[in-house]
Amino acid sequence: MHVLRLIFKNSFRHKLRTFLTVLGVSIAILAFGLLRTVVSAWYAGVEASSASRLVTRNAISLIFPLPLSYKEKIRQVEGVKSVSYGSWFGGIYIDEKHFFANYAMEPEHYLAIYPEIIIPPDQKAAFLRDRKSAVAGRKLADRYGWKIGDAVTLRGTIFPGNWEFIIRGIYRGRDQNVDETAFFFHWEYLNETMKKTSPGRADQVGWYMVEVRNPNLAADVSVRIDKMFRNSLAETLTETEKAFNLGFISMTEAILITIQLVSYVIILIIMAVVANTMAMTARERIGEYAVFKTLGFGGFHVAGLIFGESLFITLTGAAIGILLTFPAAKVFAQQLSTYFPIFNVERETIYLDIAAACLIGISAAAFPTWRAVRIRIADGLRRIG
Repeated sequence: MHVLRLIFKNSFRHKLRTFLTVLGVSIAILAFGLLRTVVSAWYAGVEASSASRLVTRNAISLIFPLPLSYKEKIRQVEGVKSVSYGSWFGGIYIDEKHFFANYAMEPEHYLAIYPEIIIPPDQKAAFLRDRKSAVAGRKLADRYGWKIGDAVTLRGTIFPGNWEFIIRGIYRGRDQNVDETAFFFHWEYLNETMKKTSPGRADQVGWYMVEVRNPNLAADVSVRIDKMFRNSLAETLTETEKAFNLGFISMTEAILITIQLVSYVIILIIMAVVANTMAMTARERIGEYAVFKTLGFGGFHVAGLIFGESLFITLTGAAIGILLTFPAAKVFAQQLSTYFPIFNVERETIYLDIAAACLIGISAAAFPTWRAVRIRIADGLRRIG
């Protein structure tokens, strides 16, 4: 207890220096935590993927469609439980700044394949009845103040024209990592319009969502589906939902690597700052450490004082930084919900913050401790004068 009290008093012997060091550590841990949360948010869709769901798309690229006739053929493949389909719509609401994911889908089987999308029964029934209806995520509806029955117009880019929809449902996620900023509507509404305006683009879908009876059969079912359409005009590539989502993330891999590198650089910078603080502290107390040695205290006790002070300062700063991470992440999520629909501080991020703080504290105290332990009593006492 006396040692802990001594460490506490030593930490606040130079209040301004300690305050600035704690502040620096807090800001560094806050920045590190937010950057790691950005990386986690990037992979949120991957983490939400189900092992029992497959995605079948055109083997050349996702931008090339597949015939609607593939649906029944895929359904007959052994191991397939259910099949749905959809197309990316890419509509613009108001202007390009108000971007959100919007797509057409076959609703009945789609909602059955994705049970994590929760729609109240009355809203779901109304949505299934009306082909011009749409469903919006809870966060998206809150963002624009949409209510049930509101009319929403999207300007088509891939499918030109002004498309009018009626909000019949507002969904919420069953789990915390479910995207609640999407907008989807009936694929039949899109297809009927294409038959009138662009017959050549009708009866084509962007991808198929396939639910398998057993996740262990996913690989075999994927092979069977792709083998069925081999050498056809539109060959397919079937992969797990997780692999499909990772394909999108791989397009931005350079950005992710940069973010991760920046987070590590922040830790290195604050490590240098704390090391400088501890070096100054140890240099000022060389005489005191020499007195300790004359009283019979060994190098272990001196090391304990220096490491204890360093860890106390860094862990105090880390605690403040971690506490600030949650409100900061909430503000970040509100301001950038379009780009990061899921922005939650994960438990692993907190563990990384604590580990980073311990690493900073131990590394910053290593050299001052080595120097204080090795110095001879006579040399230490000589510095008192």
